Amino acid sequence: MPFKKIIIDIEKQHGVSFNYTEDNIEGLELNPPKKSLSLEQKLEYLTKRTHLSFENIGNQFINIYKKENIQKIICGYILSAADKKPVENANISLLNKTQVTTDSEGYFEFNKEEKNTFVISHIGFVSKRITAGNTDYKNCLQITLEPEITELQEIKANAILASGISKNADGSLEIKPKKFGILPGLIEPDALQTMQQIPGVNSLDESVSSINVRGGTHDQNLFLWNGIRMFQTGHFFGLISVFNPNLAHTISIYKNGSSAFYGESVSSVVAISSTSQTAEKNSFSAGINMINADIYGKYNLSKKSYIEISARKSITDFLETPTYKEYFNKVFQNTTITDFSQNQNVDYQSDKKFGFYDATLKYAQKIGTKDQIVLDLITIKDNLEVFQSATVYNINTSENNVLRQQNYGGNLSWKRNWNNFNTTKINLYNSTYELLANQKTTYDNQIVIQENTVNNNGINLENHHIINSKFSFSDGYQFNEIGITNLEQVSNPDFYRKVKDVLKTHALILEGKYNDTISRIYLKAGMRINYLEKFKKYISEPRIQLGYGISKTVNLELLGELKSQNSQQIIDLQKDYFGIEKRRWIISNNTTIPIQKSRQVSLNLFYKKNDWLLDIENFYKKVTGITTSSQGFQNQLEFVRTTGDYEVWGTEMLIQKKINHFLTWLSYTYNENNYHFPDYEYPVFPNNFELTHTLSWAGIYEKNNFKIALGTKWSSGRPKTSPNVSQIDLSDPVLIYNRPNNTNLHIFSQVNISSTYKWETANGIQYKLGISILNILNRRNEISEYYRISSLTNSIEEVDTFSLQRTPNMSFRVSF
Repeated sequence: MPFKKIIIDIEKQHGVSFNYTEDNIEGLELNPPKKSLSLEQKLEYLTKRTHLSFENIGNQFINIYKKENIQKIICGYILSAADKKPVENANISLLNKTQVTTDSEGYFEFNKEEKNTFVISHIGFVSKRITAGNTDYKNCLQITLEPEITELQEIKANAILASGISKNADGSLEIKPKKFGILPGLIEPDALQTMQQIPGVNSLDESVSSINVRGGTHDQNLFLWNGIRMFQTGHFFGLISVFNPNLAHTISIYKNGSSAFYGESVSSVVAISSTSQTAEKNSFSAGINMINADIYGKYNLSKKSYIEISARKSITDFLETPTYKEYFNKVFQNTTITDFSQNQNVDYQSDKKFGFYDATLKYAQKIGTKDQIVLDLITIKDNLEVFQSATVYNINTSENNVLRQQNYGGNLSWKRNWNNFNTTKINLYNSTYELLANQKTTYDNQIVIQENTVNNNGINLENHHIINSKFSFSDGYQFNEIGITNLEQVSNPDFYRKVKDVLKTHALILEGKYNDTISRIYLKAGMRINYLEKFKKYISEPRIQLGYGISKTVNLELLGELKSQNSQQIIDLQKDYFGIEKRRWIISNNTTIPIQKSRQVSLNLFYKKNDWLLDIENFYKKVTGITTSSQGFQNQLEFVRTTGDYEVWGTEMLIQKKINHFLTWLSYTYNENNYHFPDYEYPVFPNNFELTHTLSWAGIYEKNNFKIALGTKWSSGRPKTSPNVSQIDLSDPVLIYNRPNNTNLHIFSQVNISSTYKWETANGIQYKLGISILNILNRRNEISEYYRISSLTNSIEEVDTFSLQRTPNMSFRVSF
């Protein structure tokens, strides 16, 4: 409206008089200030939007003068083309990189430059480039922005395998534990147990500490908890995940085509985040099952900060449940702990103590509207003490074993949203792992101490930039330092060895993403360049994820990656750490222990229509730089030290159908997996972790608060090496083997069931009861077999290891 009309209204509202000359305000028009503003705020508003200055005399008289030496400006109002309403917080970017934003009236201004070209952008609107001539306060630009129409990304499947599990556009599987339904044998959304239901993921010994993804070893997987690399993944020596299933918000699993921001793995990536993206109310829960008890709590300290804690501890200290007994028998079979009692007389005595715990702490604080700081801490510990004694021919023999395993870490992250299009995240992290074994024997008066420690720390910098609705890119830098110490100390005879290695790695990352939901094209390509200080070596790792929607129901996906890994786990002797945790971490030396490198490509066809789902993926993978000591050989290669590679190709298939409240699926995996050790007499033979055929089926029923799942898993036996009996002198036997992995174990077959029921009281307290039975049919499945010379009988002895027998479990949880 005319300026004169504006000041007349102000005179009436505030009881003041304006003094001015007509030529100073002639022809001046602008949007009036809000009536709710004070007199001072209105004068400030008018000063900013005109070429005038105002002198307030006692809140009675206001003199209006023309500003002297007025610098030429560009000003304007930005409106929505749809409803002509002002667009607040729109970004105006100048060629000199200066940025201004619009106020609540959609108004902006900046000093005139030689080139008056600027870009206007705002989420939800199409960006606009403007070249303006000279303007003044009387002739501010009127600019309209067109709304941006974005088609929402098609959801490929509401549920894969179970509710709460979905597939992302980049080929990864995402698990939302708080929305998780149920799977056979599982009553809690355990990340590492759940991923074993995915085609291509197995654990040959039923352990979450030995997960094999497409023929790889467990240490070739990267496990991240809130950005912290975890070197211990299992409690109870692998039968329980160390990640509290009631804590995580999102679990992302990549079998191939992982982001360039993930390094240090040649197999899969499992990234667990407990940070919620949206505000949540205060909550508390506590639960107990037949192995452990836990608590969880989240408390909002303010509107911008909260604290979250969780803790879990075994109940085996004071109660030995049937579940614990089955777990114990499974873990300690064919180890020094059980061998000690064999072939002894009735005076054998044993006392064992076992326990574990884990705890986490999170503190999150928002600062203003653009910054957030998050602190994460985690601690994990397992402790085993076993004392055994026996009297043989009036001679007392005893053995005292102590085995401790722990991992703790911390991550401090800072995230800043510079604007709607640019974000920066920096995080500092540390992860420390320790495995300590102490064994004392009275028979030969010997003490054996073994220790393996890992200290990993670093810094990550990530920048994310949105160019438009279809294209974005990210860049970053990562520094990682890992130090690993291995100690061995023996008394009688005296022996001491301590080796420490440190490796520093720098990485530069660039990654771009193009996502056109209308033409159904998704492309994400990245490059990671690693520099290893110690070896003065560069390693390039390109990654790609390409998806094309052939139709609304059929999607074709191509994934590929090159990755490398500088640390690995090896086994020096199968009896190390009492035969339980035999693996110890070491760092590559670029010679006898090479840097492991992998290359992988896969082609996936995904079909979904009318609650039918079909997912077929063909893949090829090759990993170089492996050592025989990292593969767990228990044949003629146990004491051979050589390097080579493994090559695997195969097909993974999942077919799924949902009928009302019932979901059923069938998965099949075929693998052809071979070692290549060029310096060995048998250069090519089957991989220890090859499962040629794997078949799984599940039927799941979910209605209201009741859930039940029944499923079975069948797989061909893993490879084994048989002795060459024809060449062995049975009077003085020495093991002579046939060709490595010349035959296979018997077929593995298991049927599992689980069920949960949840109810809620009138005051909002929720209760959940769960029951599961593993191996319902109590089938005696052989999971490993090797041979040794018995010192008692001087004969060849076959040693078999079996899977869990029928194992029940029950859980109860309360939440509010």
